[in-house]
Amino acid sequence: MKPAVVLPTYNEAENIRAMIEAVLAAHPAITALVVDDNSPDGTARLVGDMAAANPRVQLLLRTEKRGRGYAGAAGFCRCLDLGFDPIIEMDADFSHDPAYLPQFLKEAETWDVVIGSRAVAGGGAVGRGAARRLITWGAALYLRAMLGVDVQDPTSGYRCFRRRVMEAVHPETLTSPGPGIVTEVLYRCRKFRIREIPIVFKDREQGRSKFGLKAMVESLKLAARLRFNGR
Repeated sequence: MKPAVVLPTYNEAENIRAMIEAVLAAHPAITALVVDDNSPDGTARLVGDMAAANPRVQLLLRTEKRGRGYAGAAGFCRCLDLGFDPIIEMDADFSHDPAYLPQFLKEAETWDVVIGSRAVAGGGAVGRGAARRLITWGAALYLRAMLGVDVQDPTSGYRCFRRRVMEAVHPETLTSPGPGIVTEVLYRCRKFRIREIPIVFKDREQGRSKFGLKAMVESLKLAARLRFNGR
C-alpha cells in the first residue's frame, strides 16, 4: 500500500501542524496531502515549511474556485496522479481522530470503501447538542433513501477509498463546490463494497466550523438531484 491522507484546509493554522504530526505518527507509510484554499491565516506557509523538511508532507495550494468540494476533488486528482492507494479524506480540525487511520488501512485490505461511522455500534459524537444530533439523524435517513446506499452515516467525511474506486468516481468531474461533495462521492460509490467502522466524532476545539445549516441543505438538495437526474 501507498496510502495518502487528503486534508482540505481553510484557516487551519491553529491545528494544522499538530494534525499533520498526528497523521504521520499513525502509520509509517502515510503521506499527508494538505489542499489549502489560500488561507489568509498562513496555513499554507506552515505546511510548506513542514513539506520542505519531510517528503511525507505535501502541499497543494489553490487560489481559484475555492471551496471544500473543489479542494477535495483537487486532492483526489493529485493522489491519483501520484499513484497513491488507498486514499483517505478527513477533516484537519481534529474532529476526525488520526488514531483511527491504522484501522481504516486494515479494513481497506478487504473493502473498497471504508467509512468512519458515528451511527454503528461503538460510534458516536461528543460536544453536540440534542437538536444537532436529531438533525444529523434525520439527514441520514433522507440521504440513505435518496442515494440508495446501505450506509448508516452517509454524512461522514472520514472515509477511505481504494484507488480503483476513486478512478471510477472520476474526481475531475465532481461538481459540488462545498461539503456536498461527501454526498456526491458516496452516490458514485454506491455499487462498491462499503464497510463502516465506529468512530467518535468530536466538535472542533480551535477555530470555527465550516459545516453548518447551509451546507446541510446543500447536501440534501444535491441528493435529490442525484436521485432524479443521475448527476
